Amino acid sequence: MNLLGEPARVGRHCGSNLYAITPELVAFYADALDDHSPLYRDFAPPLVHHSECYKCLGEWYLQNLFGNLHAQQDWELFAPIAVGSSIRSRSTIVDRYAKRGRDYVVNETDLCDAESGRLLVRGRTHQSFLPAEQEQGEKGQGEKGFVVEEGQAKKKTPRPPFPTATGPELAPLKKTADARRCWMFSGPIKNYHTDKEQAQKLGFPNIVVQGMMSTCFVSQLMLDTFGMGWLEGGRMSVKLTNVLWVDETVAVRGKIREEQPEGDRSRVHCDVWVEKEDGARVILGSASALRE
Repeated sequence: MNLLGEPARVGRHCGSNLYAITPELVAFYADALDDHSPLYRDFAPPLVHHSECYKCLGEWYLQNLFGNLHAQQDWELFAPIAVGSSIRSRSTIVDRYAKRGRDYVVNETDLCDAESGRLLVRGRTHQSFLPAEQEQGEKGQGEKGFVVEEGQAKKKTPRPPFPTATGPELAPLKKTADARRCWMFSGPIKNYHTDKEQAQKLGFPNIVVQGMMSTCFVSQLMLDTFGMGWLEGGRMSVKLTNVLWVDETVAVRGKIREEQPEGDRSRVHCDVWVEKEDGARVILGSASALRE
């Protein structure tokens, strides 16, 4: 971390990396997420580098990590990522704001074809942080001194009805975020997404399943439904509304809202959400894809 002050300002370049898209990389992702689309013979999962923004934490994270949470995630897909190609990432701070006693930093990460420069995937990650002066107060607010208790989802104030879409429902997925999946997705080092002790150091009673995993579940739902129409023009904007804990099982669901013309094709807009077995929503928002 930058010891002279918070480095997170809008416009800050946070880093760039070059990656080869190998069959082994695709196979590891498919195993970790239990996502085995036949399209992965030729194309990588669009979120194969789901956590690229976290490769440069010191450039955009605020210094007080206690109780930090992933609040919102947006994805835009512009073209498929070919297996055998190389891509280059680019990470930039594009926004900062305060809301409900927390500070938010927004990191935009682009993945481009290394040879042509074509933009393939863009992600925007909204990360929230407790102001440093609130940390001690927050430590004492939970029943056992944690920022978020494991049963806290049930205590939340009821939200407006969701979904409001009235069209056909997408074929749902069922996923269990067990320890092996957490390690493959967020490892190999110990952190609050892979290790209970590390989670407790940051104010959480148990392993916190990385929020990006739920967005990958939604991506699988959309890919299974729309195929190349998702890889060539998919959109997703979701809020992370509750913590998903290790070993919890969720249903990944979607419902069609409307279909509109877009150029020589059409775009199908959906409400999407991920919910626990007790009905608590851990993620909800919208996604759309082109109709093949």
